[in-house]
Amino acid sequence: MAAQMETDDLPVVLPSSTTSGLSLALHPLPILNVSEHLTRMKLQTRSNSPFVIGALLGTQNGREVEIVNTFELAMEADGVTIDSGFLVARKDQYKQVFPSLEFIGWYTVAPQPTAQHIALHEQFTAYSSTPLLLMLQPSSVFVSDAQSLPFKAYEPTIEIRDRKSRSVFVEASYTVETGEAERIAVDWTAKGGSGGTSLESHLQSQRAAVKMLHDRILLLVKYVTEVIAGSAQKDHATLRSLSALIASLPASENKEFRKEFDTEYEDVQLTAYLSTLTKSASILNDLVDRHVVLTANREDRGPMGPSRRRGMGRSGHGGGMGGMGYMGGPMGMMSSLSDWR
Repeated sequence: MAAQMETDDLPVVLPSSTTSGLSLALHPLPILNVSEHLTRMKLQTRSNSPFVIGALLGTQNGREVEIVNTFELAMEADGVTIDSGFLVARKDQYKQVFPSLEFIGWYTVAPQPTAQHIALHEQFTAYSSTPLLLMLQPSSVFVSDAQSLPFKAYEPTIEIRDRKSRSVFVEASYTVETGEAERIAVDWTAKGGSGGTSLESHLQSQRAAVKMLHDRILLLVKYVTEVIAGSAQKDHATLRSLSALIASLPASENKEFRKEFDTEYEDVQLTAYLSTLTKSASILNDLVDRHVVLTANREDRGPMGPSRRRGMGRSGHGGGMGGMGYMGGPMGMMSSLSDWR
């Protein structure tokens, strides 16, 4: 028991002298997703250190790995077991939309990896042979010339200590790689302003624009009312502009407009129905023509067979234009079609 406790007290991250040969590229979208996940969980749980866990999606080519996207994970009722059904279902859904992305690891939020993270990490080995761990460390303090983001990436490895093996992490350096679309999105998000998030800033701008439009409409209504009452001087240029503006607006509440609109709508629908009916009639006509051709060929063969009729036609006994009244070739077919019709 003492040996077990001693093993648990050992750090699960190898010292900085041990380096990882992994070439890791981190895109901005996972950074934003993990940060948003942490912020949302803080608000929902009202805790400064909520439990956050999710999956990493990306590409891997040998020792070159790119983390491109993430999605959140669910836990079982015990709080320590990953909901494998949810993980598989969500992974398959992302696979349909992004076929090139694979499950390459998981993320969480903590000051540093612990033995509990090792236990969680082993649950992901069923979906990836060497899953990575991306950890957000909000409380970490970085010097000015070091990594500016509070993220650290870890690669799993095995350590041999006292003739016993145990799972540990080794820190892997990473670079932030962005595409043109990602740079535009990050720049737009970063310019959200001091009023809050970028969405809040956008809504505030929309509200200000609508309020300004409303105030100007009230001003025009007040001016027209005063002109009608004779308390304001007429400005014909302004009145003409206002009349042109009103004329350009759709008269959706006018009864004559609604009547004309309904008439045009019915005409369009009737045209569409006639087009469909014409197409159906054309298909039916082609079907009837094929049926006529098949029926005529079957009747022309008759019980004697084609070879017998061919011989009678050549000898002139009962063939050709007399006798059976049969004419071979297209002319005969046309005659049969005419008779059938």
